[in-house]
Amino acid sequence: MIDCIVVGGGPAGLTTAMYLARYRRNVLLVDSGHSRAALIPQSHNYPGFAGIAGPELLLRLREQAQAPGARFESGEVHSVQRLGEDGFLVEFNGRDVHARCVVVATGLIDECPPVQGLSDLVARGVIRFCPICDGYEAMDKRIGVLGTMQAAGKKALFLRTYSPHVSLFLTDNSDFESVLGRQLTVAGIKIVRHPLRMEQRNDRIVVLCEGGESHLLDMLYPVLGCYVRSQLAINLGASCTESGNLEVDAHQQTTVERVYAVGDVVTDLHQLTVATGHAAVAATNIHNRLPANFRSYPSTRSEVEGCRTAAGRHRNHRISGLK
Repeated sequence: MIDCIVVGGGPAGLTTAMYLARYRRNVLLVDSGHSRAALIPQSHNYPGFAGIAGPELLLRLREQAQAPGARFESGEVHSVQRLGEDGFLVEFNGRDVHARCVVVATGLIDECPPVQGLSDLVARGVIRFCPICDGYEAMDKRIGVLGTMQAAGKKALFLRTYSPHVSLFLTDNSDFESVLGRQLTVAGIKIVRHPLRMEQRNDRIVVLCEGGESHLLDMLYPVLGCYVRSQLAINLGASCTESGNLEVDAHQQTTVERVYAVGDVVTDLHQLTVATGHAAVAATNIHNRLPANFRSYPSTRSEVEGCRTAAGRHRNHRISGLK
């Protein structure tokens, strides 16, 4: 039986694994390879970096977790079952693993409005997802927001903090005279109905609408809606909100004993720093609740030398990881 299995290899899951490994816990992370963070072209508000792409951040976090001994396997967890007081049975890749604790770091899946060309732009990394992360870099640029009035309208209002050139491309038939519609009008946000197609033109985005109308943008923020991947924990009896986010206590433990949840599966504030904060809290509580793992004294000279070599290797790994 291992100490903990972490489900999900995004920033929350990777940070959890790194902390637990540094606490000298036996931790296994299972990842299906679909982290939402991999879609981030550049995040500018992750502490310590003037800007870092999502894939680069995931790579660094993985290396940092592997250095003290976290183990990784590719695959999708199909079920988690409680084994009385003895922990959990986790099934993936046709095999079973017993774990004392489970951390759900499965995140969410963005939905995609039916607008031709949008999926291609997402795949090329020219679409922006988080104005909290990079709204400052959009200062005075031509910004488009795509989605329903209720969801995308609020994001358009937020982006007026950074630019007077904000357009809202509606995917529904919301009333312009609603309270939110009037707020958008007062804020000077242009509202455009029925976007049909999107395409990249050099480093800009063109939105084509009904009647042949076209709009040239510097950046586009789709407000896609999402599906929270919380079903594994819900199947164990964990409570969730109406939107599917798992409810947790101050230690990130769900309403099921020894099942923890971190990152976007918990909160609708989808921020890298929030995810890593969740991970630190959860991993520390898990370590404190598990039986003590006091380190024994090396009994031979070769073991002493082995300890020194390992410490030096980990130190050099951290130094070489700085770019």
